[in-house]
Amino acid sequence: MPMNIEEAFELLFDKNNKTAYKALQELQKESVETDKVYPYMDKLGDMLESDNSYIRTRGLTLIAYNARWDRDNKIDEIIDEYLKHITDVKPITARQCIKLLPMIAKDKPELRNDICLALQRADISFYEDSMRPLVYKDIQKALNAVLVDGV
Repeated sequence: MPMNIEEAFELLFDKNNKTAYKALQELQKESVETDKVYPYMDKLGDMLESDNSYIRTRGLTLIAYNARWDRDNKIDEIIDEYLKHITDVKPITARQCIKLLPMIAKDKPELRNDICLALQRADISFYEDSMRPLVYKDIQKALNAVLVDGV
């Protein structure tokens, strides 16, 4: 049985990451099919400032999944904040952010230049040696996807 959007949204903040991840999956699925999650865009934007990297990642994900419904240009208003997470302190959050950027660029072509610039300027030198090549590869892949889709 599908959960209601408000309940699912509350569960995004659940202490149990499995519960929160399940809610994220439900909301992602809903976002692909309808704009029912879109009214939560302001709250999703607030999630980007959370101290909890899981919550930041969930916010990044759902914002990208709702780019197609962004008739009020809410993403345009928070794109700078969003792009900061290309170099999130947590490399896993950074990688997720980077992988989502082509989705935003596809649905919000007017943000393509901002996205490309942010990817090109990203300083990932502070990541550990084990993570740096992975983040670098993600950036190259995202840049390629944004540029190819942009042609």
